[in-house]
Amino acid sequence: METIALAEVAAVLADPSRAAMCLALLDGRAWTVGELARSAGVAPSTASEHVARLVTAGFVVGVRQGRHRYVRIGDPRVADLIEHLAQHAQHRAPTGLRDGLRVRRLAFARTCYDHLAGTVGVALHDGMLRTGLISAGSGLALTPHGRAVLDQLGVGVPAGGRRPLLRGCLDWTQRRDHLGGALAAALFAHGVGAGWFERRPDRAVHVTAAAAEPLARLGVRLPGAA
Repeated sequence: METIALAEVAAVLADPSRAAMCLALLDGRAWTVGELARSAGVAPSTASEHVARLVTAGFVVGVRQGRHRYVRIGDPRVADLIEHLAQHAQHRAPTGLRDGLRVRRLAFARTCYDHLAGTVGVALHDGMLRTGLISAGSGLALTPHGRAVLDQLGVGVPAGGRRPLLRGCLDWTQRRDHLGGALAAALFAHGVGAGWFERRPDRAVHVTAAAAEPLARLGVRLPGAA
């Protein structure tokens, strides 16, 4: 993300439509401009203007696949910024049963850009530490035992890249670290493909019954799902 003035950052997110688009993009997926327009409740032409502003500010990048053009958050630091700003918005008390249910779902399991957050994300962090799959001596690191278990589960361990393999990511609903980094992203992506996790439209994640065995092998102990 380019270094830009704090006032400019605030101006980018001050518009409700751009803020809505950024929140939608926190699910880690690439979206078309049309999809972002529907998410923000604006016309496609207006959405295109907003996306251009977000690209200029370094919040998102464009991705082409064939004839289709997608937009996604290009830097995990941008996702962290939006996630932490959303924390302050969530301090307001929920209004109504539907809003309260949504808040509980987000607190239990949600995407933080491309990895798990909420109760499940914190439990993954704690469980992998407790069972020796990762260590925290001088920063989080994958142990040989952890690599073996991940290999048995079919989770590929990312190699190289500028992004750290593992890092603690402060969870705004739990006030403790959940598991972030390239490995956490790979684990979540594999879990979605394997049917362990199902994305909801509002960033909440449904943990399926198929996740029970692999999560147990990762040391995860969960309360009842929200």
